[in-house]
Amino acid sequence: MSSTGELRHTALDALHRALGATMTDFAGWDMPLRYGSERDEHTAVRTKAGLFDLSHMGEITVTGPQAAALLDYALVGDIGGVKPGRARYTMICRADGGILDDLIVYRLGETEYMVVANASNAQVVLDALTERAAGFDAEVRDDRDAYALIAVQGPQSPGILKSLTDADLDGLKYYAGLPGTVAGVPALIARTGYTGEDGFELFVKPEHAAELWQALTKAGEGAGLVPCGLSCRDTLRLEAGMPLYGHELSTSLTPFDAGLGRVVKFEKEGDFVGREALREAAARAESQPPRVLVGLVAEGRRVPRAGYAVVAGGEVIGEVTSGAPSPTLGKPIAMAYVDAAHAGPGTAGVAVDIRGSHEPYEVVALPFYKRRK
Repeated sequence: MSSTGELRHTALDALHRALGATMTDFAGWDMPLRYGSERDEHTAVRTKAGLFDLSHMGEITVTGPQAAALLDYALVGDIGGVKPGRARYTMICRADGGILDDLIVYRLGETEYMVVANASNAQVVLDALTERAAGFDAEVRDDRDAYALIAVQGPQSPGILKSLTDADLDGLKYYAGLPGTVAGVPALIARTGYTGEDGFELFVKPEHAAELWQALTKAGEGAGLVPCGLSCRDTLRLEAGMPLYGHELSTSLTPFDAGLGRVVKFEKEGDFVGREALREAAARAESQPPRVLVGLVAEGRRVPRAGYAVVAGGEVIGEVTSGAPSPTLGKPIAMAYVDAAHAGPGTAGVAVDIRGSHEPYEVVALPFYKRRK
């Protein structure tokens, strides 16, 4: 929300409305939920290409001689070890180890980093980084208004983007970013994605966003590119087994509880916020395995939702964190944290309590969907 309590609008707001988008309040932003059929948008990303406005994400720039040292202290990952031009998935935790947010950090230069936070947590992350910067020769800058973010995702996305830029897209690795020009617009071109498909994120000045969106739309006409809303973004990331803050991740979970202990780098030099609590969480996870995040595939047609109980033998053994119909599988799917004893793929007798009815579900390994390379 803005300081006046009104919804914030991205630089592409007028374009979304002209396209007939159904808009929704997402983390204080008025965002496109869908333009037509969310199933068609989902399928376009899986088979051709989709265009997303992600300008609600929170960009925070960290600069200065001790920028790397600050981020190594403030976050759980080894950020100083990231080479310029590369990116890293990491987390920011509380002192008690609880996850405040999951992040992507880009190293833009020797002493310059961009931290990208989830829209719902951008202010929390900004406040935490600002507070943790005390004593470091580094500056934390709120750059949320300095960027619009457009993503093009799907198997046709490299071809579409190549027609608009001479940047070396073939040399751009997964989790990397390079400065370039797309359709005459200066951009940071990144390749991370949240759909399970190949794709690119374009960070540009807000005043260039509409021009770039229209150029991408025109370039993608023959390749099946369609505008896509947040609804299909959610089903795409669910099929790809990617966590969403507020569902699979929260302050009540440590990275080890979430099965993402690999992002915590105890071997890095110096202290970091949450180190002691996370050491204890790691040891606890070794001796008493926490609930495991698994995939569930429905045998019937009823769709599970976040918060529904997972049951076996009449006992509650877990909880659904995300659920939706899967356009790719043609069945309802869910992610859920379940007791380790019931987490093995094919475990018999597992069901989801959907309004009092125990609907049978198959336990599967995540992700539900993997693209063919």
